[in-house]
Amino acid sequence: MAILLDVMDESGRVVIVGGGILGTMHAVMARRRGLAVTHLEREQEGRGASVRNFGLVWVSGRRAGPELSLALRARELWESIAADAPGTGFRPAGSLTIASTEAELAVMREAAELPDAKQREFELLAADDVREVNPALQGEFLGGLWCRADAIVEPRVTLAALRAWLASPGGPGYEWLPGREAVEVAANGVRDQLGQWHRGDLVVLCTGANFTGVAGAHLAASGALAGAPGSGGAGLRRVRLQMLQTQPFPGRVATSVADGDSLRYYPAYDVPSLASLPPQAAVAASNRAQLLMVQRLDGSLTIGDTHEYDEPFAFDVDENAYDHLLARATALLGTALPRVQRRWAGVYSEVTGTTALYHRSSVAPGVVLVTGPGGRGMTCSPAIAEETFL
Repeated sequence: MAILLDVMDESGRVVIVGGGILGTMHAVMARRRGLAVTHLEREQEGRGASVRNFGLVWVSGRRAGPELSLALRARELWESIAADAPGTGFRPAGSLTIASTEAELAVMREAAELPDAKQREFELLAADDVREVNPALQGEFLGGLWCRADAIVEPRVTLAALRAWLASPGGPGYEWLPGREAVEVAANGVRDQLGQWHRGDLVVLCTGANFTGVAGAHLAASGALAGAPGSGGAGLRRVRLQMLQTQPFPGRVATSVADGDSLRYYPAYDVPSLASLPPQAAVAASNRAQLLMVQRLDGSLTIGDTHEYDEPFAFDVDENAYDHLLARATALLGTALPRVQRRWAGVYSEVTGTTALYHRSSVAPGVVLVTGPGGRGMTCSPAIAEETFL
């Protein structure tokens, strides 16, 4: 990548394909280097996983080592980016992962004693202390793990807020081109469906969970897809999730909230006592469900989520999973929830079967593909984009 950056010093334009959070953060990092940006998005606005998520900047559950370091750097970047673009709704709210059983509490206790617990700003709390940190949690539970390092942004407005900053006067130049789908790649350029070529010193393809289209031939030829011949199961795969949003909740939910099932899904909690957790409820196990809950700035609650890996994905959603998640949220809050106003499914891409945290590859001279951050996309996208320009 250093060779490409040496060329950039001469003309200084980057072309980015994909208007989701990963593509937009590449635009942010390009501007921070004084580079002009041409930004293509096939829809009129980002509609994929970048807006169908919790908006969590989630340090707490990341695997020790490179993944945690990436998340911590991204957390630092998010705060500085939000100072330029306050419309992202960034707030350092922290998170609480709630223990409803002694087995869950034992896992949290071990996690709070790990060498990297200080980096995550972990603190194990008794039930009364949990309620002091987040008074909205009035249900029955034994305690919780507080992670002060976690934060929240507003996924439905973050992309527009970042683009507004990118287009603000005094920058090196930012051209936003919605409704433009990249259909052909050549050295240092892409052609859109209208026949127009867009060229720069570097082209970054951030096409998310779309494994066809402009990136499809490259992914297929390179064996980058999990399940492809010779991949050994390693590579990119797609993951489907289900979420919902309620009408405004009458109280303030001061932190993001996770239940004890989250301990099963985040590698930070891979401690010896994890093996002692009893089986999940059948509906939770069949949907690979964990409760995550975030209050939006308008007071509504975003609640999820599930994990589905086997394609083809259904076109509809499973109400049993929603019933389970709503029951868990009600139990922790100790009160009835407002009426559900939205339900949706989303699909994101992730790397699997490898130690890589995301996928980056060269498609053509001066053209790179960056995708596959998985469930860490909203969290880590600033740091991933920064690494592209290092």
